[in-house]
Amino acid sequence: MLFLFISFVITIIGLYTYAYLSPKLDIKTSGSLYLYDNNNDLIYQGSRNNEWADLEDISSYLIDATIAVEDKNFYKHHGFDYLRIAKAMYLNIKNGYIVQGASTISQQYIKNLYLDFDQTWKRKIEEAFLTLELEVHYDKDDILEGYLNTINYGQGNLGIVNAAAYYFNKKPSELSLEEAIMLAGISKSPAHYNPVSDYDACIQRAKIVAQAMLNNNYIDEDTYNSLFNESIEIYGQSKTNNLQMLMYYQDAVLDELSTISSISESLIDAGGLKIYTTLDIDMQTNLENNILENKVDDEIQVASIVVDPNTGAIRALTGGMDYAKSQFNRATSSKRQVGSTMKPFLYYAALENNMTMSSAFSSVPTTFNLSNGQTYSPQNADKLYANKEITMAAALALSDNIYAIKTNLFLGVDKMIEVAHRTGIQANLDAVASLPLGTSEINLIDFATGYTTFATEGYQKELYFIEKVEDLNGNVLYEHKDEKKLVLNPNYTYILNEIMNTTSNNAFVDYTTPTALTISSQFTNKYAIKTGSTNTDFWIVGYNKDALVMTWMGYDDNQIITSKVRTNSKKAWVKTIEYTLKDIDTSWYETPKNVVAIPLDAITGQISTDSNKVALYYYVKGTEPYISNEQYVSSN
Repeated sequence: MLFLFISFVITIIGLYTYAYLSPKLDIKTSGSLYLYDNNNDLIYQGSRNNEWADLEDISSYLIDATIAVEDKNFYKHHGFDYLRIAKAMYLNIKNGYIVQGASTISQQYIKNLYLDFDQTWKRKIEEAFLTLELEVHYDKDDILEGYLNTINYGQGNLGIVNAAAYYFNKKPSELSLEEAIMLAGISKSPAHYNPVSDYDACIQRAKIVAQAMLNNNYIDEDTYNSLFNESIEIYGQSKTNNLQMLMYYQDAVLDELSTISSISESLIDAGGLKIYTTLDIDMQTNLENNILENKVDDEIQVASIVVDPNTGAIRALTGGMDYAKSQFNRATSSKRQVGSTMKPFLYYAALENNMTMSSAFSSVPTTFNLSNGQTYSPQNADKLYANKEITMAAALALSDNIYAIKTNLFLGVDKMIEVAHRTGIQANLDAVASLPLGTSEINLIDFATGYTTFATEGYQKELYFIEKVEDLNGNVLYEHKDEKKLVLNPNYTYILNEIMNTTSNNAFVDYTTPTALTISSQFTNKYAIKTGSTNTDFWIVGYNKDALVMTWMGYDDNQIITSKVRTNSKKAWVKTIEYTLKDIDTSWYETPKNVVAIPLDAITGQISTDSNKVALYYYVKGTEPYISNEQYVSSN
């Protein structure tokens, strides 16, 4: 026995010596990421999934409760509680199955940082060596701080910052005794003992934690008896930085980080990265407020993006109404039918193929005989038709479907698809007659990339979230480079942008009204705008050279949208883009030297004597209609 004891002591001393001479574990940076906004202000500190709190910013109640129930000898042992291990082995052998574990906080922290939870001898040996290294290189407070910031508290909350905010809408330092005890009990079974999944089970577990605190003199008997006599209010939602949609942006940043070839996955996992993003927190706050103010009901969802066309930087984004309720990012991961917001790609193709702003087709109910032998009978919204010829400008302003289908078939369906792909849209688009009505599904960021090409007067550029990535020593690992490629004719792009401004022009009121006219009174800037609607989706996108805002609203289960969805989406859009440009001395695009403007009747494109019905029509020089001096004088 003496020999065995001496051998055991020598072995332990040897192991601790080996651990001490081993490289120091980097627990402060392991998996840690630091995200900054465009003002270099820290907006997020943690791993991919959790934020971080210093130990002095965590409630002493939580610290005491955690130590009492998880590892009462934490400040006394050196990584392993040998008496507890012996007791656990005795009880487990006596009962014939595992009734008690003996993992210390240090061991659990190592599992949180580096290991999976497989119950294998290899994993347990690895855990033991890493625990020794942790204990010899760090003091107890560092270990406890790391542990509390990496615990799984259930409901997708890793770390005390997320858990305190989610369950109680508090910072970790603000937790009451009862709240702290409840949180300390969750880690034993996060799915079962969290108060959102099962409040009663959570309280029963909390009482066990409270008993452990009493037994270890962290609370007295009177305090113990006063606990949980009344129901504890559960907040049950996430409000990171008081913004319930910001995590969608952060997820998009991490998605982009994983695509940067110069930063390996192992480097991301190792952590210690400072990520400087394009986020404008003021714009993000405004975007969220506008969306929430115009929320139709509890089921409605949203995806929205604010882009600086000059750089391609994404200044704000949301992929849903509430990240705590749904982490699915509709801005980055969803594809929806885009409705009539597809039409500008058709009309640019038309301009490139010898049509002009005043090219006319008749707007009447029409059945098309297709090349495959089938027929197609599209309808205008509310079955309203001009029952006469209208121009391309009027067709876009009023979102006339018949004109769009006639143009698509006249050009050939491949022309529109080629333009869309040239602008940067990656989605597969169906070569069908109905494509201008948005029957293909496109992702919001993919779609916004195409529209940004219009906003930049024909230059295609990649939309992005990350400006720069550094390590903790300030070494630059990645820096975004502004690259652009001219893919569209600036003359035609300018004309298209002028056509899209007709959607808010009162001169185009005819058999129906321009699609953005109801919000035009709120404009302080000139915009190119297009709306799109299906039975289940509503889109609005608008821009000038300094800002682009795109918004989708609809339901995840494809409920039929109401007119209120369309109305409220427009309201949120206009408030967002106006706020985005509030501090910018913006102006409209400069007319190219090769483009001329002629005042014509808004609907027919002919000379008009009614000044209220006149709009400027733009042409590449040489394609404008001939107007005699007599006609011009007569019209004025």
